[in-house]
Amino acid sequence: MTDVDRQIERAADALERARSRTAAPAGRSRRKREAEVARRVGRIAVVDAAIVVGALVVSAFVPLGVGGAFLVMALLIAATLFLAMAPASRTVVAEQLAETPLRALPSQTEAWLESQRRALPAPAQTLVDSIGVRLDTLAPQLATLDEREPAAAEVRKLVGEQLPELVKGYTRVPEPLRRTERNGATPDQQLVDGLRLIDEEIAGMTAQLAQGDLDLLATRGRYLQIRYQGDDRV
Repeated sequence: MTDVDRQIERAADALERARSRTAAPAGRSRRKREAEVARRVGRIAVVDAAIVVGALVVSAFVPLGVGGAFLVMALLIAATLFLAMAPASRTVVAEQLAETPLRALPSQTEAWLESQRRALPAPAQTLVDSIGVRLDTLAPQLATLDEREPAAAEVRKLVGEQLPELVKGYTRVPEPLRRTERNGATPDQQLVDGLRLIDEEIAGMTAQLAQGDLDLLATRGRYLQIRYQGDDRV
């Protein structure tokens, strides 16, 4: 094998690794969009069917006539448009995450993170995708974890408190200052480093929950250190 062949092989390996890192988040986002479309279509079908059934029941006692038929048609159109344009779900507020039931915490935190995506730099958006995958994996394990367990408190602290505080602290920094270095790092860099640490912590928590190491999880002793807070700090 020549040096050129080796370089081509290494380049192909690097490309494949990059594809594998991005394929899962991209496929996951696509599945979430498809699932949301399916839920909307299902709600529209149920409501429209109810309107039609109601109209048939009424027509069995009172003739609807042309006016009634137009009214039913108008109701069908109005219901379809309303459900198609209505928000997909209730807006998640960061301050509510700390009080969210543990079993719902991963999905609520993920929804809140998605709502913050546009305010984050590209490397942070990639980490948000990775954290979303981690939260999806963590969710079934939390469904069976007792809220009174010390391990539950550690999960809640990281996912429901420290993660939102990191992102909120970043978004409070004025946009022109986010790439200005201070204390050896820019706010953009601090955000990415913090999200990477949280991504690793969630992965570790998931592994320990899967192994039943609740005591070890409760005494991990490693927390995200948010050094910069306030209007001009992350």
